[in-house]
Amino acid sequence: MYLDQFTKYEKARILGARALQIAMNAPLLIKISEEDLEKIKFDALKIAETEFRSEVLPISIKKPFPEKKEERLKRIAVKTIKDNEVEEKEIEEEEEIAKEGEIMELANPDDEQDGGDSSFSDTE
Repeated sequence: MYLDQFTKYEKARILGARALQIAMNAPLLIKISEEDLEKIKFDALKIAETEFRSEVLPISIKKPFPEKKEERLKRIAVKTIKDNEVEEKEIEEEEEIAKEGEIMELANPDDEQDGGDSSFSDTE
């Protein structure tokens, strides 16, 4: 159908252009009786809408489409890692963490519970 092929913005542009033409005394493209013109109070926009709905407007819309580009998609090389390689990598990382822990001397829960430190007391 003629009305469905335009967006609301295109319809507004078409109706505005045609209403301006009618307001400047352009001839009407459809026959409208004097009685009907009086009902719509000689409104140029209403007349343009009537002409638009009757599909007699010689106005066309150019709709530019995006340019088609033909390019080959580039494949990105993805390195696949086998399960045994992943396990080896995890073992290496765990060993590194353990070495760093020995250097930093990680605290053990047993070391923290001396009880002999009297600088902090709950009964102050």
